[in-house]
Amino acid sequence: MKTPTFLPRLAAPNIRNSSFHAFCRMDVAFSGDTTHLSYWVNWEFLLCLLSVITSVITSSILIWRYEGSDNTERASSLYDGESWMPCLKGLSPFWLLAFRFIAFCLILAAFIADLATHGTNLFYYYTQWTLILTTIYFLFGSVLSACGCFRKDKMYNAHRKDIDTEQGIYMPLNHTRNDNAVNLKDECYFSQTAAIWGYIFQIVFQMTAGAVMLTDGVYWLVIFPFLNITDYEMSFLTVVVHSVNLVLLLGDTAMNSLRFPWFRISYFILFTSLYVIFEWIVHAIVATWWPYPFLDVSAPYAPMWYWIVAVLHVPCYAVFGVFVKTKYFILSKWFPDSYQCLR
Repeated sequence: MKTPTFLPRLAAPNIRNSSFHAFCRMDVAFSGDTTHLSYWVNWEFLLCLLSVITSVITSSILIWRYEGSDNTERASSLYDGESWMPCLKGLSPFWLLAFRFIAFCLILAAFIADLATHGTNLFYYYTQWTLILTTIYFLFGSVLSACGCFRKDKMYNAHRKDIDTEQGIYMPLNHTRNDNAVNLKDECYFSQTAAIWGYIFQIVFQMTAGAVMLTDGVYWLVIFPFLNITDYEMSFLTVVVHSVNLVLLLGDTAMNSLRFPWFRISYFILFTSLYVIFEWIVHAIVATWWPYPFLDVSAPYAPMWYWIVAVLHVPCYAVFGVFVKTKYFILSKWFPDSYQCLR
């Protein structure tokens, strides 16, 4: 969802002067002195603030309602295998590990290249926040997959050891009992720890999915079709940062066993709200340009754009949820013996 507003060489586009075309213009969005109190004390900002507060309160209620300490849904979600086991029994967890590690390297390379090309101004953009979140997701997933594969290999070796013992290979009885007690204690601790990290990983997954859909969807369906800037070149890097994250995330989703409950849209909404608040704080301290014209609270119909973007979170999250549901439906029909839903 990044627009080239930080490029000083861009000439003003030749389009009609209307609020919608001002939004679509995506040129450098300079406004009045944002550090002055009069910029913020007006009814337009109050309506924009109301949209953010409403989103935060709604999200907090959903989290408290469905993931409170007394809710059984949270307890049932603590299944550590979901974070690293594929959705098909015939698919080795090592394939998912390899995919996540390669995806992490690709996303990190795109992030570094984009940062080296355009500088630190990129951190003003929601696109870069989403790219960082996607990088964290694949790094987190790679670590959990590696731990899961190590655990599976350890359990396999222990199982082979038990078989050898049953077949008559000599082993002292006391030594065997002590090893089994230690292994059982370690396995219990590992399962509890992995379950907690797996639960956090699920939240990161659902938050990343919504943010990626919003970023790429708004860019390709809203910004790009109406983009009309003189001297603006659609570079390969721009295409990459607005597409590769979604492609890789869909590939990971096609293989993983992570669920996609609707109420965790709340984390996605909180992520976007944090970004908006960050922009407000920056502009309250420093008089600088807005990365997106519709964030400028002094722009025409600014409250309307704030509410539209807030509502867009629902279809963005829902579209990805439909993909997950379709995946499970197809796999359960085509691979009934190999399909495993860990819910």
